[in-house]
This record gives sequence, C-alpha cells and structure tokens, in this order.
Amino acid sequence: MTWVGFSKLLLGADAEAVVWFRRGLNSNPNNPIAHLDLAAALAHLGKLDEARASTNKALALNPTLTIRRLRSIPFSDDPTFREQGRRVIQGMRLAGVPEE
Repeated sequence: MTWVGFSKLLLGADAEAVVWFRRGLNSNPNNPIAHLDLAAALAHLGKLDEARASTNKALALNPTLTIRRLRSIPFSDDPTFREQGRRVIQGMRLAGVPEE
C-alpha cells in the first residue's frame, strides 16, 4: 500500500497518496519511510502540522533519516523520476525532515 502511495506522490496526486500511506501505516506503523513520504504528501497539501507530526514519528523510529541520506539512494537515473523525486524531497523539507 505504501508503494501505491509513493507512486501517487511522485505523480503529484497528494490527496490520494495520503490515503494509501495511511492504509499502509495502519498495517505497519513501524515503517519510518512511509511516515516520511506521508509527511511529504501532507506538506504539499498545506497540512504542515500533520506533516511535522508524521516526520516526528519517522524520526522516533529511525533518527538517522535525513534529506542527505535519502538523496544518496540511487533509485533511478530516469530524468522524469529524478524530477519527481526532487518534488518529494521538497515536501519532506517543508515537513521538517532534517538536512543533515
């Protein structure tokens, strides 16, 4: 379910992404990446308090997660995917994910 949410987030369907991330987190609330992706989607929707709460949950589960660390993961060299990934990172920044 979180992968569907991630796909929706990449495509800019943020409200749909939130629904899928919440479904996934209902099944596995211990997934810090899903909390961060939910935070990004919420931030893009302007729900910054909820986004920061989701960021805090992610960091409670894994305090080593940072923008720098996430950007170092080579998901794809496809230019479209990389542009969509920058949008996700922008949402995470808005949600208060630490840079370093």
